[in-house]
Amino acid sequence: MDPLRIAMIAPPWFELPPSAYGGIESMCADLVDLLVARGHCVFLVGVGRNGTKAHQFIRTSDRAQADRMGQALPELVHAVALPGILSDLDVDVVHDHSLAGPLLAAGRLEPTVVTAHGPVVGEMGRYYRCLSGSVHLVAVSDSQRRIAADLDWAGTVHNAIPVDRFPFRRDKEDFALFLGRATPDKGVVQAIAAAAEAGIRLRIAAKCREPEERDYFEREIAPLLGPGVEWLGEVDRDCKLELLSAARCLLFPIRWDEPFGMVMVEAMACGTPVVACPRGSVPEVVTHGVTGFVCDDHESLVAALHRVDELSADRCRAEAASRFDIGTMAARYERVYRTAVAKLRLATKYDRTAGSTA
Repeated sequence: MDPLRIAMIAPPWFELPPSAYGGIESMCADLVDLLVARGHCVFLVGVGRNGTKAHQFIRTSDRAQADRMGQALPELVHAVALPGILSDLDVDVVHDHSLAGPLLAAGRLEPTVVTAHGPVVGEMGRYYRCLSGSVHLVAVSDSQRRIAADLDWAGTVHNAIPVDRFPFRRDKEDFALFLGRATPDKGVVQAIAAAAEAGIRLRIAAKCREPEERDYFEREIAPLLGPGVEWLGEVDRDCKLELLSAARCLLFPIRWDEPFGMVMVEAMACGTPVVACPRGSVPEVVTHGVTGFVCDDHESLVAALHRVDELSADRCRAEAASRFDIGTMAARYERVYRTAVAKLRLATKYDRTAGSTA
């Protein structure tokens, strides 16, 4: 089939690829590169520098806006620039990963695909319902899709990684790893409690830059640090990969319905099993007893930490490669893009036919 011309809209917070934290940006950068490798023409809209293979990079800001993450204005300034940018590009489809950008989709000639990277309940659920009809909404897991089954989903595409670029190790060191953000939803306090009771050293690599994260760290996490519990803070990509490949397991005791959880797949790619709670996409990503343990309560988390040596590093890597490699994700998005383009062409043809009949 003919190559597509795709406008990829990244969020305004981090450069692509991100140097440290930035799961959406990492996924977006990998998708851009593979779509280009598959023969498509990709125009990337982002901030700061461009480290991808996009044919053209259009920045809405000279620097990333990580220090303003969560504020409304960076999103709005990023979004309001899109009509002018897209008017100068001849594209078949727009793929928007930002929050505010899809608000302008209804006025576009090109179809807009939107990946729902965040929750689809509460106010975010209302937001996506209001967008229905103007965008082609993609879920990142079946779990996320079931939570809001009434939304007009265009499909489900699991997030993915370039598995072959993740270091694989069979010989593990004697520590469990927590990798994520310093927030109650991620379960870092629960991870500390489980590791302490199991008598296993825990290393914590967590983003802690927003005010709410810093407050939570000082109030809940800092008092629990000490012998056997090491706080590393936010780490860069190289350090993250070293930790993931060396850890005996990734401890992921989330307290909310995580839409996907990229770190689970990253751990599996490194041959590292995942010990997690059964919320959100966890049962969909982790095969219990094969690539990790899905635990219902604190006691089972503790028990699982003693059983991770029973699991095969090779099997973890193989499952990551077969189910969550970037090639699979790119092919599925291609199908979503082509379906969106075909629907638009069919609707346009119908409108023209109806007009001529009238």
